[in-house]
Amino acid sequence: MGLYKNLFKQTAIYGLATVIPRMFSFLLVPLYTDLLPKAEYGKVSIIFAYMIFFNVILAYGMETSFFRFYNKETNKNSVVETSSVSIFWTSLTFLFIALLFRNTLALWSGIEEQYITYTIWILVLDALVIVPFSKLRIDQQPTRYAIIKIGNVAVNLFLNIFFLISLPAIAQSNPEHLLSNLYIEDFQIGYIFVSNIVASLVTFIVLSPSYLKLKWHFDYLLWKKMMKYGMPIMIAGIAFAINEQFDKILLSYLLPPNVAAAEVGVYSACYKLGLFMVLYRTAYTLGIEPFFFSHADSKDAPQTYATITKYFVIFGSFILLSVIVFADVLKIIMIQDQSYWEAMKVVPLIILANFFLGIYTNLSVWYKLIDKTYYGAYISIVGAIITLVLNFLLIPTLSYYGSAIATIAAYGSMMGISYYFGNKYYPIPYDINKIGMYLLISIGFSAISFYGFRENYFVGIPLLMLFLYFIYHNEKLILIKIIKRKPS
Repeated sequence: MGLYKNLFKQTAIYGLATVIPRMFSFLLVPLYTDLLPKAEYGKVSIIFAYMIFFNVILAYGMETSFFRFYNKETNKNSVVETSSVSIFWTSLTFLFIALLFRNTLALWSGIEEQYITYTIWILVLDALVIVPFSKLRIDQQPTRYAIIKIGNVAVNLFLNIFFLISLPAIAQSNPEHLLSNLYIEDFQIGYIFVSNIVASLVTFIVLSPSYLKLKWHFDYLLWKKMMKYGMPIMIAGIAFAINEQFDKILLSYLLPPNVAAAEVGVYSACYKLGLFMVLYRTAYTLGIEPFFFSHADSKDAPQTYATITKYFVIFGSFILLSVIVFADVLKIIMIQDQSYWEAMKVVPLIILANFFLGIYTNLSVWYKLIDKTYYGAYISIVGAIITLVLNFLLIPTLSYYGSAIATIAAYGSMMGISYYFGNKYYPIPYDINKIGMYLLISIGFSAISFYGFRENYFVGIPLLMLFLYFIYHNEKLILIKIIKRKPS
């Protein structure tokens, strides 16, 4: 039980490193939706969607490879050196080529060249800190990891508020003020990206000692093994990016030009209400990936993974129901411009889709542990195909609601496929009956609350309390043991 408490402790710290920055980002949603027209917010969302793809490409699976080979290889320093050198030079190569062809990229994407330039610098700076952040995680330094992550978003939030609120006020009230020289009219989107660049630069400077300490040793044979392991991860990541972000890009292409950007804007804003499930899933993933690899050789590993997955589903089911019950309260906090609320109907689907993705993350441990990461690529490609096909079929008639349906269908399919093959190649004794029971009850209660009695909290809150009691009734003995048991 001490093992689970240690995992919970690290996941809690990583959770803070995820929750607090996301909460800061949370504050940016009402800021952007209040200051930017729907079409302008849609443009920002489309640019960030493209960034997700390039983040995956610039990482090329090296983060997961780092964890795998750091635990596998005797010479751990060689893993650090080789992965750092690899990321460093590929990032600089991308910087040179992308800046050289930025005009072509602007024409191809329909995004202004200055925004392309800003995006390139953000991508490179973020890529350069992949290995330093991974090293903090493998060294079990979640506190330092959290401080740096929180600092990054704090800088970004401060600069967004300064550029979008304070600076225009200063320029208007006191044109002679020194800071007024920084003000550029109608440059809101530019300020958003400048804020991101500065935040990424500060993070890189903080982590730059990792590069200064390097001896720049490069083990080519080790690198080949890491690349062989990581390439399927990259393919899976690209497929994941298609599932996660390509709907916004397709909306901009498949809808009439006069409404596309605005539709992307309202969809992206309401999509943000799925943040709480994303936070839970992301924090868990950060804590669980090093844990999976470090305990892979334990004889009790399969049972441990099964137990962890069950409790992931239990807590995730509670979060699913809680957010859906209070979705209309959250929209008032996050999205103050009521013109964005038309897309609220996608919120339950998006939250459930992210929950399915979290369950898939749990189930996908099998192909990472047996070094068959190409299965992850295959599964993600299937999900990407489902995403693309359903988006092309549904967007012309259902707009962003079709995109939400495609997302939940893709992640649900990936979850089912991973369970099937995992049970075949690396059997884990999941408690399917209980997992299925918690999942179905939370989905059923969510549907009753949102689609049957929306904003009726005399129904929603009792359903939430009933589900909590159901969890307590079924799990109280084990939960008490986990809480009371001292680490060995």
